[in-house]
Amino acid sequence: MSIDPIDPQLQRWRLVLGEAGEAGLAGGRLAGAAAAQDAALEWLYGRDEELRRRGVRPAGREGGDGPSIVTTVDWLDEITRLFPKETVERLERDAVERYEIHDVVTDPAVLARIEPNESLLRAVLRTKHLMNPEVLRQARRIVEAVVRQLLERLATDVRRAFTGTRARTPSRFRLARDFDVRRTLRANLGRYRPEERKLYIESAHFFSRTRRHVERWQLILLVDQSGSMTGSVIHSAVTAACLWGLPGLRTHLVAFDTEIADLTADVDDPVELLMKVQLGGGTDIARAVAYGTQLIEQPRRTIVALISDFYEGGNEARLVRLVAALVEQGTKVLCLAALDEQADPVYDRAMAQRLADTGAAVGAMTPGELAAFVAEQVGR
Repeated sequence: MSIDPIDPQLQRWRLVLGEAGEAGLAGGRLAGAAAAQDAALEWLYGRDEELRRRGVRPAGREGGDGPSIVTTVDWLDEITRLFPKETVERLERDAVERYEIHDVVTDPAVLARIEPNESLLRAVLRTKHLMNPEVLRQARRIVEAVVRQLLERLATDVRRAFTGTRARTPSRFRLARDFDVRRTLRANLGRYRPEERKLYIESAHFFSRTRRHVERWQLILLVDQSGSMTGSVIHSAVTAACLWGLPGLRTHLVAFDTEIADLTADVDDPVELLMKVQLGGGTDIARAVAYGTQLIEQPRRTIVALISDFYEGGNEARLVRLVAALVEQGTKVLCLAALDEQADPVYDRAMAQRLADTGAAVGAMTPGELAAFVAEQVGR
C-alpha cells in the first residue's frame, strides 16, 4: 500500500516524522520520488543519536523503497534532484554544521558538485587544515564565490551609508539616483498632453546630498577567531574590504586568539585573508585590545570595534581597564557580540555588562549597520 499521491500534506508529515509516522498510516509506505526523498533525509538525520535514544528514529532503518544512498556524492546528487534549492541548502548546512560530515568539504568529488553558500564557506574555514593542496584549490572556489556574493550585497550598504542623505536643496549634478520626481512633475505639469497621455519634461530636477567628511579617521576591527565566531570573521573580512580605500578612512583588521595576527595588508583581498585565518584555540581579548591601542593615531578620530563572544581566557580585569581607558581618551569603542547577517549572538553577558559599564557600546550588528555607524561618526 502506498500513500495517496493526491494528499501532499499527509506525505509531507510522513517525511518529517520518518518511520515514526508509519504507525498512523495503517501500514502504508512511501513510493517513487517520496520514497527517494525519505531515503535522502534518513541518510542525514538517521545518524542523530538523540532521536535514537528517544526512539523517534529506530536504529537500522532504511528509507522506504528508494534507491540505496551510499556516498556523500550520491547523496548530494539525490537531494539536488529531489528537493528545491532552499531545502538543499538547509540539508547541506545540517550535514556540515550539525553532523560534521567533513567529506562535504574535503572530498574533491564532492566539492566539484556542491553549490557554494555561506554554510559551506564556514565549513571550509574550519577544516582547511585537513585538506591537501589539490583539495584546498577546489575549496578556494567556494571561498571566492561566497565572498563575491557577500561583497556585492554589502558594497551597496556601504555606498548608501557613505554617500550622504538627500537634502531639500536642489543640485546641479544630474545623477539618476538623486532624481527629484515630485519637483520635476510639478515643474512640468503645463506640458501634459491629455490626448497623448504623456508628460513632456523640459526641465528635470535633482536632490543635493549632504557630504560625508571622512578625513583622518581610523577603524580598527579586532576579530576573535575562535571557532564560535566563524560567521563574524567572514563578515569582518568582507566589511573591511568594502571600507578599504574610502577617502580619509584607514581600516585595520586584526584577528586574534591567544596570538595576534594583523591582517591589514590583505584587507583588499578578503579571499586571501580568509584562507590565512586560523580558527580555534584559546582567547586573550585583553592582549588584542592592547595591540589595537598601539595602532591609534588620533584617539578622538578612531573607532575600535571589538568583535568577540567575550569569553575571556586571559586577564578579565585588564580587559576592562583597557576598554575603559579607550573610552576615557575619546575613542569610540564598539563591543560586538556578532557581526553577521543574523546578528544573533551567544556571548558572556556578565563580561559584556562590565564593558558596557565603562561606556563602550555593546551589542550586535549586521555589516550594513556597522558601515552606517562608521559613516555617522565620521560625518559629524
